[in-house]
Amino acid sequence: MRAIVEKPSVPPSSFAVTGLYFLDGTAPDRAAKVTPSARGELEITTLLQSYLDDGQLHVDRMGRGFAWLDTGTHQSLLDAGNFVRTLENRQGLQSGCPEEIAFESGWISREDLVRQARTFRKTGYGAYLFKLLD
Repeated sequence: MRAIVEKPSVPPSSFAVTGLYFLDGTAPDRAAKVTPSARGELEITTLLQSYLDDGQLHVDRMGRGFAWLDTGTHQSLLDAGNFVRTLENRQGLQSGCPEEIAFESGWISREDLVRQARTFRKTGYGAYLFKLLD
């Protein structure tokens, strides 16, 4: 028996399309024109390519302080969770805390933050929100 070993493809860059997209009103019509890929799936990259082809795609690169974590398998989801837990524990900061972002941006008041903190008062998350008030 002879095994066929395929040479792995080399991506054109080290960048990843991470999945945070803000699309305009033309997206539904564009998406309706997307045909299934060789994998038999409708690919978001095909939709994004249509914006690129029309000169309508704007891309922001994530700099320091951002991380892209693949969570497509059970193992990678666990790895991502462990990574986030380690960062939060070592830095004493919460990742992706909408209340903190809203408070620091002036979108919610101190009273709003207190209300949210009280909702979660029996959890570590609530304790973190109360700490933001200091």
